Amino acid sequence: MTQDVRDPARQAGHREALVAELGVTARRYMAAYALFNQAMADHLQLHPTDLQCLNLLGLERDPVTTGRIAELTGLTTGSATRLVDRLERAGYVTRRRDSADRRKVLVVTVPERMAEVGAVWSQLNRDWFAMFDTYDDEEIALLTAHMQRTVDLSARQISRLRSGALG
Repeated sequence: MTQDVRDPARQAGHREALVAELGVTARRYMAAYALFNQAMADHLQLHPTDLQCLNLLGLERDPVTTGRIAELTGLTTGSATRLVDRLERAGYVTRRRDSADRRKVLVVTVPERMAEVGAVWSQLNRDWFAMFDTYDDEEIALLTAHMQRTVDLSARQISRLRSGALG
């Protein structure tokens, strides 16, 4: 006896298989991204966390404090200070006093060095955008929503892991 495709038991089995496949693909995706990030960092002679910090700094409208870098990266303030030290030695950032509050020290990206990183990204982005060109507008919207949800969930999961709430 064959099961009708509208049969809930068959649909449940199909969904379980899809979710299992998604789980495997997600693990490969995350590993591929981590390995890509490492290769990009190696190419620029940076630590992978430093590269992602530059990425996040490039998204900020204004210079930020080391405390803000700690928030953005999830690092302790001490680790964020060491990260900024490395980026400063490599010429990607400088520190300057905040003109509005001289007690604050701001981390400022160096435009020429950021342009160097941007040039590498531009070369690589051609292939990413060619891949995205194969999707229609609804699929792009779905991918964007998925990525935003992933960013939000990742922040919560990072918090759980770092707070010891995972048990």
